[in-house]
Amino acid sequence: TKQSYIPSLPPLTRCNQGNRFLKAVRKVVPCHAFAEHPNTVAPSGDNFGNGNHHQPRPSTSRGTQRLYIRLNTLYYLLSQVNTIHKTIRCHHQTHQPPRRFPTASSHFDLARATINAATHHVAEVAAYRLIFHDSNAVFYEGLYIDSVSESRIRPALRALKQNLALLGAIMSERAREGAVREIMKASFDAFLMVLLAGGRERAFQREDVETVKEDFRALTQLFLACGWDVVTEEVVEREAEVVKGVLELMGEPTDQLVEDFSVLACESSGLVMSNFGGQQRVPMPPTTGRWNRVDPNTILRVICHRNDKTANGFLKKNFQMARRK
Repeated sequence: TKQSYIPSLPPLTRCNQGNRFLKAVRKVVPCHAFAEHPNTVAPSGDNFGNGNHHQPRPSTSRGTQRLYIRLNTLYYLLSQVNTIHKTIRCHHQTHQPPRRFPTASSHFDLARATINAATHHVAEVAAYRLIFHDSNAVFYEGLYIDSVSESRIRPALRALKQNLALLGAIMSERAREGAVREIMKASFDAFLMVLLAGGRERAFQREDVETVKEDFRALTQLFLACGWDVVTEEVVEREAEVVKGVLELMGEPTDQLVEDFSVLACESSGLVMSNFGGQQRVPMPPTTGRWNRVDPNTILRVICHRNDKTANGFLKKNFQMARRK
C-alpha cells in the first residue's frame, strides 16, 4: 500500500537548524541530489538527454516501472471486458429474450468495478513509491534542509519532470490520467510533510512564506504543463487547497497562531477555553496526519518552527519543549 512508502512522522519537537555536528557532516559528505539509483534505468531518446550531462536522469526505479506496465495491462483488460460485454449485449438483443440479459450485465459490472479498484490501487502505490522512494533524495530528504533559500524545490522539479516524461514513454494514453493525478497527490502530500513533519533539520520563519508559496506554485504549474492535458486547473486547485491553507498559517503572527491553537485544542478535547487559568496547560492534540488549517496539531507544528519569544514561552509552559537553539 501507499503507507509502506510514507515515512513515519518524527517526534513533535522544536526544529534546530543550528546543529553544528550535522552541518559538519554535510560539509564532509554533501547530499547528491541526483545520485544514481541502483534500480534506475534511463530510457533511450533525445528527450532524456543522451550524452547531455546537464539533464538529470529519471529516478524512476524498475519496481515503479513494472507498476506502470501493470496499469497498462489493467486498462487493456478493461477495454476487453467492455468489448466482450458489448458483443454479448448485441447478441442477446438479437437472439435472446431481454429478461435474460440483466444477469450477464451484472457480472460485467462486477468485473469492471474490480478492475477499476485495482487500477486505482496500483496507480496510488506507484505514485507514492515514485515520490517517497525513488525521488526521496530530492523531495522529502532534500527540500528545505538547513534553510529555505539554500535548498529550494528546483532539483525536485527537474527530477519530477524527467520522471513524468518516462511515464509518458511507458504508459498508454488512457492510463496516464489516473497515474499523473496520483503522482500530483503524492507530491502535495510530500510537500506538506516537509513543512509540518520534516524533523529537526528544517525551520521556517514568516519571511519564508512567499518563497515557499512560489515553490508550490511552480510544483502545481508543472502538472498543468505536463503536455497531455490529463490534469485540469480545477483538479489542481482542489488538491492544492490543503497545502494553501497550511501556507496561510505559516504567514500568520505567532500570537494569532497560539490563540487559534488554544481554542481549537480545547474544543477538540471537550474543554472550555474560558475555564483555563494562568497555570493550566493547553492539552496536547493527537497527531492524525490529516493536515489542515483548523487542525490543532497542524497549527502546533507551525508554532514549533517559530523561534521567537511568544513561541518559546508558550511551548515551554504547555509542553515542556525547550527553546530552539
